[in-house]
Amino acid sequence: MSKSKNYRFGTKAIHAGVEPDSATGAIMTPIYQTSTYVQSSPGKHKGYEYSRSNNPTRKALEKSIAALENADYGHTFGSGLAAIDAVLKTLKAGDEVISTNDLYGGTYRIFTQIFEGLGIKFHFIDMSDANEIEKYINDNTKLIWVETPTNPMMNIIDIKTAANIAKKHNNIVLCVDNTFSTPYLQNPLDLGADLVMHSITKYIAGHSDVIMGALATNNKALSEKLGFIQKASGAVPGPQDCFLVLRGIKTLHLRMQRHCENGVTVANFLKTHPKVNKVYWPGFKSHPNHDIASKQMHDFGGMISFSLKDDTQKAAIEILEKFEVFALAESLGGVESLCGHPASMTHSSIPKAEREKIGLTDSLIRLSVGVEDIEDLIQDLKQALG
Repeated sequence: MSKSKNYRFGTKAIHAGVEPDSATGAIMTPIYQTSTYVQSSPGKHKGYEYSRSNNPTRKALEKSIAALENADYGHTFGSGLAAIDAVLKTLKAGDEVISTNDLYGGTYRIFTQIFEGLGIKFHFIDMSDANEIEKYINDNTKLIWVETPTNPMMNIIDIKTAANIAKKHNNIVLCVDNTFSTPYLQNPLDLGADLVMHSITKYIAGHSDVIMGALATNNKALSEKLGFIQKASGAVPGPQDCFLVLRGIKTLHLRMQRHCENGVTVANFLKTHPKVNKVYWPGFKSHPNHDIASKQMHDFGGMISFSLKDDTQKAAIEILEKFEVFALAESLGGVESLCGHPASMTHSSIPKAEREKIGLTDSLIRLSVGVEDIEDLIQDLKQALG
């Protein structure tokens, strides 16, 4: 699809990166289930040598991801953490990273238990006022890592302010984990970020049947570096999974509309429930950075966290075990509604003291609101909460 940046999101979701198969005219990108490609002479081929380096199904997906993020370059990986791993491999011992202090537990784990041991220093700070980033920058700072909304406390970080700070200093890359928002709700590159990361596993694939990650950028040199790491380290997705994601993307805009519609209804229901202490969702005007969310997001999404007045793990587990429509499971962003207990599930790798500093208490429950009929979701919440 030529000039894909000029089309609106729904059109890009359906068409960008996808061309009819040149051999048969098939409208769907074929699954090129092959490891290697025949060459007419050494070095003479049709653009493909070996599927770790490149694969036509994967290439179509990477073009689609890039188009959705208004990027020139896209790279896909075997998981979201593999994408994060590739970003960290652009650094060297002695480099420093400034990260938000509220982030996915797997990101915290790979930062502290893998790359910290290789000589990279991490600063985990409160970025609710993005200007605070400036205080931690020094000559060794090479990467600013932002999640917004954050996981699981739904904090909002001002991407434009963070980008302005990064640009004031040479050789600092701003990477935004855009998993919760998806390109439908937020486009960090348009706000000045250098790099966008996605756990495609979540909303982009959207059907809880694929593990995959992605990076998108407009920086050619950075793309070339990431492409080398992708090829050299080999953490690439297979063509079958790429095909499934291409299919999922075609309904991304439709699914996100429903996630947002259901999300606002669930958030408002929880806010008035007598057993609920606090609801974390950026769509509330009372949210500390609601104004920033309104500027940099097109809507507020279907991710919601809430704590209980009985602030114990026992109380949370009793509710989680009663859900019938919401499924108790890790992950998020699928068409089905999921519930989870971050303290013992997705964020258990973060020490309890660090969790509690950001408000991640033992009673906190995280919801990924799906696309079911909203009446059934509210009824399920009513019966589970009692």
